[in-house]
Amino acid sequence: MRFSFGFLSLIALAVTAQDTNINRVTQAFDNANIPEDISITFNPTALLEVTFPEAGANAITIHAGQQLPRDSTAGPPTFSVRGTNRRGPFVVAAVDPDAPTPQNPTSAEIRHFLGGNFFVSGNSGLLRNSTAAVSEFLQPTPPAGSDAHRYVFLLFNQPDGFNDQTLVTPTTSISNFDIAAFADAVGLGNPIAGTFMLVAPDA
Repeated sequence: MRFSFGFLSLIALAVTAQDTNINRVTQAFDNANIPEDISITFNPTALLEVTFPEAGANAITIHAGQQLPRDSTAGPPTFSVRGTNRRGPFVVAAVDPDAPTPQNPTSAEIRHFLGGNFFVSGNSGLLRNSTAAVSEFLQPTPPAGSDAHRYVFLLFNQPDGFNDQTLVTPTTSISNFDIAAFADAVGLGNPIAGTFMLVAPDA
């Protein structure tokens, strides 16, 4: 079942500080039908923070369900994790399940980021990867006339052998990606944390 984004936008306006509470993040995912639409089990045990740098302004750390203007999402974002004693390695993935439009997502999922070998750096929870990303960050580009898209960020514990996987490489098409099937094939298991944002086309 796909979600009504008009209603979701109202939820996004009402949401504050969801990244401080795992239960609220989980509820935001459920309200947006994300686990159903991308076929994942989402029972997070930690909090993922996604922060976008802003030229000449304070960086924006998104809260689950928050809508951002497209020009605030150029990135690349930084990632942090809170609520886990693990130091890594982790895998971070970002997907758009609403391409080209939420009403007709024939290209979904679009892979907007996939990277492994993330480790916690210092005491702030900041994640740094020791190798190049499999798919570098791709800024949201919802087409004119579309409703806002959901851009979903997920954090996984990295299994042994992940660096040897060849299902997705830097040359693999970013369209029609299936994060659930990929996670199953390479042994990622269920995500341990996540967040998401809404981005609409430029006015």
